[in-house]
Amino acid sequence: MANIYDVAYNLEQALKESEDFKQLKSLYDQINSDASSKRLFDSFRDTQLQLQQKQMMGQEITEEEVQKAQQQFNLIQQHDTISKLMEVEQRMSVIINDINKIIMKPLEELYGVPEDPQQ
Repeated sequence: MANIYDVAYNLEQALKESEDFKQLKSLYDQINSDASSKRLFDSFRDTQLQLQQKQMMGQEITEEEVQKAQQQFNLIQQHDTISKLMEVEQRMSVIINDINKIIMKPLEELYGVPEDPQQ
């Protein structure tokens, strides 16, 4: 049987060699090589992180913060490279979520799937 850590490192390598990751890295490098694109991207990411942190801490997000985030999102959508980066990020997120489901399957089979508390 293979060492579980070796399998994990092989998975890491497979992700790095995937077309989606290569495209993500290329777009990220393009954004970072252009000062205005980098500023726009960093500002958008900072706003996202701040809002996520507030949510996690149970703090209310103001209407002003929502409007600022929406304005930044609209700018990002108009920027071709950043918009493409976000599309590829979404695809990578789906892949990672799918891998997580596969990895968690033995524990779910053992313990059962936890019920959704919102149901």
